[in-house]
Order: sequence, then C-alpha cells, then structure tokens
Amino acid sequence: MPASKLPMPTLRGLLDQPHKLPTIPKVAQELMRSFSDEDVSFAAVAAQISADPVLSAKLLRLANSAYFHFSRTIGSVDDALRMLGFVMVRNLVLGNGLAAAFRNTRGMDLREFWHYNLYTACAARWLAAEAGVQADTVFTVGLMHGIGQLHLHAAAAEAMAPLDRRMDVLEAGRAALERQELGFHHGDVAAELARCWHFPEPIAFALRQVPLPLEGREFSDTAACVHLGAWRARAELRATAPEERAAAFPEVVARRLGLSLQGIDARMPVLTELTEGLQAMLE
Repeated sequence: MPASKLPMPTLRGLLDQPHKLPTIPKVAQELMRSFSDEDVSFAAVAAQISADPVLSAKLLRLANSAYFHFSRTIGSVDDALRMLGFVMVRNLVLGNGLAAAFRNTRGMDLREFWHYNLYTACAARWLAAEAGVQADTVFTVGLMHGIGQLHLHAAAAEAMAPLDRRMDVLEAGRAALERQELGFHHGDVAAELARCWHFPEPIAFALRQVPLPLEGREFSDTAACVHLGAWRARAELRATAPEERAAAFPEVVARRLGLSLQGIDARMPVLTELTEGLQAMLE
C-alpha cells in the first residue's frame, strides 16, 4: 500500500489498548501520583527509590552533577531528597523512566530528541523563574512535552513517515500539520498518556496546551513557559542565526508571561550551561 494511502491513526486508537501503551517504571508512576499528596512521607519516597539500586545510583550521580552546584558530596538517597526536594527528585526519576519507556521508538533520532527535550525543560524552568511561575512543575511538563511524538512513532511509525518527510518532528509548525492531517496533535497524545499513567490533571492540561498555548480554553502559564523553552531549545540545537531566532520568537506568548526577547537574550545562559550534568538522566 502506498505510504500516502496508509490509514491515519486516531487518538482513541492510540490509547484504547492499554497493553500496547509504553510502560514507565512503577517507582516513577508512584512518585508522580504523590504530586497531589500533601502528606507524602519522606521515608516512603526514600524507600521506593532505594529499592531500585540502579535508580538510586543514577539519582546520586545526578545530585552530584554540576547542575546543582552543591558544595558537598551527596552520599545517600535521603541526602538527595533533603537537598533536591521531592519535586526535583520526581522529575529526575520521571526523566529516566520516560527515556527507558521509549528506548526502541522507530523513525526518530532519539539522541537528538532527548537532547532537545532536556534543553526545553531546563530553558522552560529558567523562564518560569523569570516569570514567577512554579518552576519545578514547568520542568516536569518540559520533560514530558514530547512524549506524544514518541508514542505516535512507536504506535504508527509508517503512518507518521509521510508527515516526517514534510516537516521535522521538532519544528514549531509540526502540531498544526498533525492537527490538519490527523485531527489532533502530539500535545493531545501526551495529555492522554499522562492521564493513563494517573499523573495529576494540571500536568495533563498543560501538556495539551504546550504546542499551541494561545488556542486553549484558558491560558496556561506552565504550557507557555514550555512553549518558549522549546523555541529556545530549537534555536540552540540547530545553531539558528540570531535574526532567524528573533523571527521565530513567540512574542504574544512571551508577553502574556511578562517576558521579552531582549530580556531573554540578555540574561538566559547558554543551554549547555543550564543542562550541564543532567544528560545522565536520559541514558
């Protein structure tokens, strides 16, 4: 059958067979469910992580990375929790779990994709701090915002190939193309995956809004920060010239957050600095 005649996937079809959904490690799911639990136990979280020796070792490696700039060595999971806080530990565990869940996705350059994803999350976290938005939640959504693309390619790689030839998956216009051809976009898929994994509703809502943050029923500051972070990540990953980066700047989105291109260019560190040490999370 010619590629152009391949049946296009539906949103329901991508998600109505639970046994075919990507599986993230149980500890990551449990930690993410604790987002909404104000009485979450420090000891319980430490025990969940400590029960997985590989995850514990990776968390300690990340806690001691250049990203966090701690003046002393973090030697235990308990120390990591105290120094990093619950939310950042959840984020680190989540990033590792997502990379593992989609390790064999076809039709995508996974190394480039996760590089871009990490750039987006760290840039979005910096932008959130500038805009007065909850930065750790923005980092969570930044890490997760591309999972819809991954699942589309994992579940329907042949159907995605014609779209990939027309436009790269990382381009800003990709969501509009998907909606035109499929009737939904990768943000919709990401939101539904988050619900399948029982992540908090505010995260699912923000994931749906990230690709087109001005079109939702209400404006999400979290989604807007990630949208801007993705713009900055694409520019740095592709070494875009300053004038091209400026032309692609989502000015209306930035203005809603009280940010400007001039301020971002003047103050934001290069993304290799913002992400230094965190690459191990996605290995």
